[in-house]
Amino acid sequence: MSTPPSAEPPALELDAPEAPALPTSRGVRTGYLIAGLAFTALGIIGAFLPLMPTTIFLILAAGCFGRSSPKLEAWLLNHPRFGPSVRAWRANGAIPRKAKVFACLGMAGGMAVFLLAARPKLWLGLLVGAIMAGCAAFVVSRPAPPAA
Repeated sequence: MSTPPSAEPPALELDAPEAPALPTSRGVRTGYLIAGLAFTALGIIGAFLPLMPTTIFLILAAGCFGRSSPKLEAWLLNHPRFGPSVRAWRANGAIPRKAKVFACLGMAGGMAVFLLAARPKLWLGLLVGAIMAGCAAFVVSRPAPPAA
């Protein structure tokens, strides 16, 4: 006995990664949801404060929402302002050139503020500078998103 064909063929998402299975524990899902909301709040704050990052918090929020609330994950991925950068990171680990420039300028500015305000000992200044340089090298080494 065969089933009648449906009127609509199933939608296929060719390049979409498989969604992770939601944790079975309600407490774990709630923890991911709270973390996702906190990361979203930090990302939104970062959109308005010059030295606070935005995209990294939204990438983390999308990951948390993917494990707790598919509706919030979809909202973030489809957001007109924040969605494209989160989707580009998920698809290719890509960072747009403009974002790379702003990230490196932000790190340099943060380093300057640290040196001027904290007046650290030489070894601490060098350590923080090396960490900042490593982070900047990672950002610069990421590919640019493919042209649309």
